[in-house]
Amino acid sequence: MTETAASPFAQYVGKHPGEPNVMEPALLTDPFTGYGELREQGPVVRGRFLDDTPVWFVTRFEEVRQILRDHRFANSPARAKGTAEDSPTARLMEMMGLPEHYQQYLTRSILNLDAPDHTRLRRLVSRAFTARKIMDLRPRVEDIADDLLTRLPEHAENGVVDLLQHFAYPLPITVICELVGIPEEDRAQWRVWGSQLVSLQPDQLSGSFPAMIDHIHELIRERRAALTDDLLSELIRTHDDDGGRLSDIEMVTLVLSLVFAGHETTAHLISNGTAALLTHPDQLSLLKSDPELMPRAVHELMRWCGPVHMTQLRYATEDVDVAGTRIAKGEAVQLILVSANHDPRHYADPARLDLTRHPAARAEDHVGFGHGMHYCLGAALARQEAEVAFGKLLAHYPDVSLAVAPDALRRVPLPGSWRLAELPLRLG
Repeated sequence: MTETAASPFAQYVGKHPGEPNVMEPALLTDPFTGYGELREQGPVVRGRFLDDTPVWFVTRFEEVRQILRDHRFANSPARAKGTAEDSPTARLMEMMGLPEHYQQYLTRSILNLDAPDHTRLRRLVSRAFTARKIMDLRPRVEDIADDLLTRLPEHAENGVVDLLQHFAYPLPITVICELVGIPEEDRAQWRVWGSQLVSLQPDQLSGSFPAMIDHIHELIRERRAALTDDLLSELIRTHDDDGGRLSDIEMVTLVLSLVFAGHETTAHLISNGTAALLTHPDQLSLLKSDPELMPRAVHELMRWCGPVHMTQLRYATEDVDVAGTRIAKGEAVQLILVSANHDPRHYADPARLDLTRHPAARAEDHVGFGHGMHYCLGAALARQEAEVAFGKLLAHYPDVSLAVAPDALRRVPLPGSWRLAELPLRLG
């Protein structure tokens, strides 16, 4: 079941028959079926974004992968249209009541940039996410997981504990905050800000986003006086030594993007994946009997119940033909990851959870982390955290079980996101 919440975007639902809006109830409550039906209508289907902008939904695996690696599609509307003023991003910020001064921290985020600026910023932080760095970080991730799981019974009420609140969130936010350099006393507030940032509620976002930006500026001022070996200190050194490579706004947006993206999606991968395993006892038993299967299992869970169901909008910088549909210059496309990851043209029996589906040599046969130039920078870290989370949870509590019926699990109805409101468990 899902929670319902008022949204300023609900007014657009149903305005254009035959052009589904991403806020349609059928797409929010059961995106696997809803977007699956659109996928079977065609690889490219006309739809509507939050603010009623006409978009092209790209629904099938091959076409989604094609656009993700196609340089003719840009993240910035300005690159396609010549201006960003009349864009969904600009309208969303206006509808959400975001003060004008703070809007640049979204429009100039690494997530909204294209080459060469995107390449430059990605290069500045990619050293923190190399395979060696992630491998070296694993013992610390395991220590954090062990500590959280050991204390998990302290949070139980009537024998039930919320894994989302007391494990799935604290694990990734602790890891990314330590990596970036966010003080421990600030991390609880970051979690609050993160939930408000995705709420699509103007009364929450208009206050929380400016507070978050102001906090990062203050943190930079404090850290500049006492540099350490964290990523924030490295960014400050880069800015101060060669300001041409990193502006003040870019430094703030990098911190914002890394911390926010570094815990929100991973928390819901862990909670979604745990719920999936506990409702598929055959797969859970398989994983318990063969722990070496874990990396492949994480990829399958990312395909089957990953937390991100669509990418942000991309814009055609020239006329492009996609599977026989002409995408005109300046038009927006919405890549639907959930329908691509369940495309029967690419997967045999895609609705079945199969932890052995992906061969070890080709485990990432999905688009849960994206693809191409905007592939998730923190994918390796997210996979590692998920591997540790599932493995440690089953080691600490081998008899863990859901405390409610599967159909009683509450979902938060956010477009493009698949997330639980809580995950009540009995530890055994």
